[in-house]
Amino acid sequence: MFLSVKGLKKAFGDQEVLKDINLEIERGNILTIIGPSGSGKTTLLRCLNALERPDKGTYSFDDGLELHFSDHIKKNDMTRLRLKSGMVFQSYNLFPHKTALENVIEGPLIVQKRNKDAVMTLARDLLEKVGLSDKMDLYPHQLSGGQQQRVGIARALAIQPELMLFDEPTSALDPELVGDVLKVIKDLANEGWTMAIVTHELRFAEQVSDRVLFMDNGYIVEQGSPKDVLRNPSEERTKQFIQRIMNP
Repeated sequence: MFLSVKGLKKAFGDQEVLKDINLEIERGNILTIIGPSGSGKTTLLRCLNALERPDKGTYSFDDGLELHFSDHIKKNDMTRLRLKSGMVFQSYNLFPHKTALENVIEGPLIVQKRNKDAVMTLARDLLEKVGLSDKMDLYPHQLSGGQQQRVGIARALAIQPELMLFDEPTSALDPELVGDVLKVIKDLANEGWTMAIVTHELRFAEQVSDRVLFMDNGYIVEQGSPKDVLRNPSEERTKQFIQRIMNP
């Protein structure tokens, strides 16, 4: 078990967005999170690496790190949590004034203080991995949306995380660009990366996921294997959602 989450809650003012979330992520597995807009999916993902700090809940990692969010958390432990994961955002979030290569080296070089030569070699290898070896010196405005998202994936990989988090990585892309990004994610899945993915691409989720989790109104309504949740859901709310997405 890479990560166990128990009793996770998060509110923004009076709006309770996450309500007693309990889940587990196995090392080397892909957890896909689905659900309607406003169900709490993105907030859950952002809580997993403390971009949003949970109000309550416990995270237990397989290396012994344990965080209780109702208590004071040491700065060092919060840093350890954030370094465990790399985040890929739906809106890319690249630095517009930096080239593709400069975007990828930013985290390991500036934040992690790693050796520059080693980081440059790693960044070039990662950009080649995502099919952008000929785009390294281009700026974000010179790249298509799909290319920018692949830079974002390379940037997240560059910090060498244990967990990759994808927040609807294809939702901002034109339909013809979606396939290139999904192929990169499939390749990472085949390499054994541990991932949590928020997506509306249900057929893709069925192909790559070890577990699928359906959320609605801040709760986990149902979770299980892709076959169980996507093809034979037991909850009526899950059935309604999947029917609407699969047969619009």
